[in-house]
Amino acid sequence: MQRLSWLLFACILILACGTLIAADDADTKALIALDEEWSKAAVAHDADKVASFYAEDAHLYPPNEPGFVGRDKARESWAKTLSDPNVTVSWKTTSAGIDGNTGWTAGTTQASIKGADGKTTVQTGKYLCVWKKGPDGKWKAVHDMWNNDSK
Repeated sequence: MQRLSWLLFACILILACGTLIAADDADTKALIALDEEWSKAAVAHDADKVASFYAEDAHLYPPNEPGFVGRDKARESWAKTLSDPNVTVSWKTTSAGIDGNTGWTAGTTQASIKGADGKTTVQTGKYLCVWKKGPDGKWKAVHDMWNNDSK
């Protein structure tokens, strides 16, 4: 029991430090805001805008399907998901950081799916995204991975 308490304390400390880093670093705060804007584009079912956050040669690793490379393929994949008005996808950044021109965001995901019976099913999950700052100073997602929590 004591070991579990220490493990829980360590996890809380790690999460708290991640939050403090985000709160103290203007660049990290900007990256978190960018990730939140990206999620809002998904909620709005705007596949073109969602795809615009990716680098041209981004690598995507979606759940339950093969990974792929490229902004155009990302747009196709997101368009397929977001074209269904009964599906809403969103995510929330819980930690982020930057080291030079490389950054990362991580957090939780949620997909709400309204079935033909009118009932809504909610799938939760988590994600990790690696970002690169380009010569123009703009951040683009270069590796994006997410998966679903088991039920």
